[in-house]
Amino acid sequence: MRVGFTLPQFGTLAHQAGQVTRFAREAERLGADSLWVGDRLLAPAEPTVGYAGGATIPRSFHSVLDPFALLAAAAAVTGRVELGSGVLNAPWYPPVALARSLTSIDQLSDGRLLVGFGTGWSPEEYRAAGVPMRERGARLEECLEVLDAFWSAEPGVPVRHRGRFWDVPPTHVALWPARRPRPPVYLAGSAPAATRRVALRADGWLPVVTVPGDVDPAAAIGEPLRRIRAEAERAGRDPASLGAVLRVVPLPGATLRDVVDFLARARDEAGIDHACVELGSPAENVDQALDLCQRLLEMTRAS
Repeated sequence: MRVGFTLPQFGTLAHQAGQVTRFAREAERLGADSLWVGDRLLAPAEPTVGYAGGATIPRSFHSVLDPFALLAAAAAVTGRVELGSGVLNAPWYPPVALARSLTSIDQLSDGRLLVGFGTGWSPEEYRAAGVPMRERGARLEECLEVLDAFWSAEPGVPVRHRGRFWDVPPTHVALWPARRPRPPVYLAGSAPAATRRVALRADGWLPVVTVPGDVDPAAAIGEPLRRIRAEAERAGRDPASLGAVLRVVPLPGATLRDVVDFLARARDEAGIDHACVELGSPAENVDQALDLCQRLLEMTRAS
């Protein structure tokens, strides 16, 4: 199984931004397969909806580094690892700005970017972004259309988009992602509309689990992935071309053995061959985070 880790982005680790490049270099040297970022705008003091179905927002979200800046920094100092967003909340951003940022990062990394999009869950963040939350699904759909138009542009032929949310006047595009025709785009979400969008529009799915817990990988991950690929095949797509990267969020008190055991089950029972493990608690600094990376990679290889 390919195993990646989150970059130092949230909480205590966010206060060590000067160590991000060292972490990226060392994680690659240790054998990590990918490095990831998330996307948070706010840590609401009185959230309408808490994190992961709870009533509160984790303290780690009080300190957040910008995902685009971290991906660019990691791209500049690594040469092998894939660089992923798990996830960017696409409806918050003008698609033309996303196209510019993501194309730049893919160029900086020589084609190692994996674009992961989601729609978020916080009404307060949508309010702060000036975007109606009820439009999030439709905005994501249109965002994908604009990105496809920019990334498939022909030399000398202006790109034009007129949609429900964005009106892009004719514009010349002469810089494309290094990985042609575009970076792979994976989508998150488990609701029927979200998984249907994966089947019809994406290159893969981004499921998420917390450990430890009583999650059955076959039922929670393998079965939805089977349905996604079946729907893709009905739509005339190659189901084997749709990948999946599992995001594993260790809960407070989780051990490395908990994580490694679940990764093995996800591989054997759900067919997952790539996972991203969140690094937060108990890592209080970059050295501790790198130590966790090393030990988890060693244990995973031995499992």
